[in-house]
Amino acid sequence: MDVKKDIRFRVYIAFTCVCLFGIAIIVKAAMVQVKEGPELIKAAKNMHMRNATLLAERGNIYTEQGDLLCSTIPKFDAHVDFSVIDEELFQDEVKGLSDSLAKLFGDRTSRGYEKLLRSAYKNKRQNRYWLLAKSMQYHQYQELRNFPIFNKGKNRGGLIVESKSVRVNPYGILAYRTVGLWRENAKTVGLEATFDSVLNGVSGRRLEQKMTGGLWMPIEGTEIEPVNGRDIVTTIDVGIQDIAENSLRSILEKYECLYGTCVVMEVATGKVRALANLGRQKDGSYWEDYNYAMMPTEPGSTFKLMTLLALLNDKHIQIEDKVDAEGGAIRFGNLTMKDSHLGLGSLTIKDAFAHSSNAAMAKLAHQYYSKDPEQFIRHVCSVGLDKPTGIDVLGEKRTLVKTPDSKSWSKTTLPWMATGYEVLITPLHTCMLYNAVANNGKMMKPYLVSEVREYGKTIERFSPTVVVPAIGDSSTVAQLQACVEEVGLTGTAKGMKSPFYQIAGKTGTAQVADKGIKYSDRVYQGSFVGYFPADNPKYTIAVVVRTKPHSRAYYGGTVAAPVFRMIADKVFADNKDWSAPVDSMAEAAEEKELIAKKADAKAYKGLVNAIGLKVPVVGDGGMAQLTTDSSKEVKMTKMAVVENVVPDVVGMSLRDAIFLLEQSGMKVQIDGSGDVLSQSIEAGENIIQGRTIVLRLG
Repeated sequence: MDVKKDIRFRVYIAFTCVCLFGIAIIVKAAMVQVKEGPELIKAAKNMHMRNATLLAERGNIYTEQGDLLCSTIPKFDAHVDFSVIDEELFQDEVKGLSDSLAKLFGDRTSRGYEKLLRSAYKNKRQNRYWLLAKSMQYHQYQELRNFPIFNKGKNRGGLIVESKSVRVNPYGILAYRTVGLWRENAKTVGLEATFDSVLNGVSGRRLEQKMTGGLWMPIEGTEIEPVNGRDIVTTIDVGIQDIAENSLRSILEKYECLYGTCVVMEVATGKVRALANLGRQKDGSYWEDYNYAMMPTEPGSTFKLMTLLALLNDKHIQIEDKVDAEGGAIRFGNLTMKDSHLGLGSLTIKDAFAHSSNAAMAKLAHQYYSKDPEQFIRHVCSVGLDKPTGIDVLGEKRTLVKTPDSKSWSKTTLPWMATGYEVLITPLHTCMLYNAVANNGKMMKPYLVSEVREYGKTIERFSPTVVVPAIGDSSTVAQLQACVEEVGLTGTAKGMKSPFYQIAGKTGTAQVADKGIKYSDRVYQGSFVGYFPADNPKYTIAVVVRTKPHSRAYYGGTVAAPVFRMIADKVFADNKDWSAPVDSMAEAAEEKELIAKKADAKAYKGLVNAIGLKVPVVGDGGMAQLTTDSSKEVKMTKMAVVENVVPDVVGMSLRDAIFLLEQSGMKVQIDGSGDVLSQSIEAGENIIQGRTIVLRLG
């Protein structure tokens, strides 16, 4: 009996515990429902809802001529909500819809589309956001919405279309590094980065609901529309940019150079009309991979203009004064400054500049500034070479102008700086300096954006900015102009003479040692900076080319000057406003003989036609020369080229001479820079395939 009572008691206790535990669970559940319920419901709801960002349409980038350089175009994704499509409607019109889709997209047959649609419709409750097509163009979207079934509207036809923006550059890589390319969640460069806040606009948002399969469907009526970005207008000229890039690429490819940059600046305003940057890739091609125009390097002989500016401003010299180059080798401290071509003695300072004498320019700087080098540095800083140019694009690097307080300053720093070493400035800085000379002493800030527009209306305009009102007095500027003009007349760039306009500028060649490159690698930087036409300057062009190690061609007159000439020729020929001075040359030919270099006849034909010069043209190919006959009439003379006979290339540009000789099967070796002065194998001899001919240039 006691045992039975004990068992019943244990059962009672166990039952009571179970009941109490159940009551506790119910109480806890109630507490959760009352206290934590809203938060849990909200969390559950958030798992199936989200706020989606609607990106604003990014503004466009135009040129002042109206060309579109960068734009945002709409792309459309199409989804279908099969749950709202009536059975009878679907069965009646699915065949017509399939035919239309097959014709529009062409990625499958009508029968294939019908099979796909019928399969999706069978599971219509699950397929409320079924993907039909991605990244459609606008015209495809317009057609799609009028197809059978879809033309019944979203609530009956089930078509759901979402738009998105895609950034495109209509001109491909033209000015790619300057314009830039915006990509979501990726690094942006160029004007796209600098003017991001202007172009970007203000994003909108909407609620989306998570559907079966993890797809998110927008909830109608929750959209807050984005505010589209504004447009910017750049100073880039597509025509000049195109010729700049192609001219630069032709030289880089010819000599397999490491990289090159070219800046074309409008003299009076500082507007950058072209900014080309091409770097050699692993496969040998060239790409706009870095903005070399804003990378500081040792400028070489183009910096000698700065040395002249200091000397003239301090009234230490006149350009007709004499300087003794001492044979082209002068010792300073424990180092000897040498000219690239030894032998120069006593000559005018203008001629020393024209022939790019390192020894003469270093001697002048040492003579007048060795006791007070700070005075020379003050001149360098007075024209802004020690600070950024302020151009309106991100990425400009800091320059380096040493002072006597610098740790690396030595007894040789000043004379070496006078010739363009031991100072780091960008090609853009050099361009600004020469542009100031062209602009009668007024230094302009380079800029790339002239306007900001909203819905076609200008809301902000950027005007030319004067950085330095006068880099020197009128006498100083006039003497600088005479020096840079002499370079093109008798100096290192005399081979660039044009029969139609005069060039003023300076060649430069610097051996470089930076970024892992040693002087023993014999890597050079050839440059040419100048302006044209010299008597009425319109454009300043700076060209800098870095050669490969141990290259056979590295002088500025060989790798940079031809780029300048190609750009100048094309810009001059395309500008009808400049034809009057050229026409007057035909009149001048009545009194004196016209002399022009031998060049490609097709190129001459295009040039004389473009500028309206009345010249009888002979043929489209081969070599030709503009001359005057006994009646003083300008005419084109075809140069006879006999097959298997060495042609006469004396007087030609190096480019044309190499082309003609290599086409004949000969190997060309060059000595010097400029035009062809002589050839080692006389014209008229029989050609031996593979034979080397040496061209002496000057």
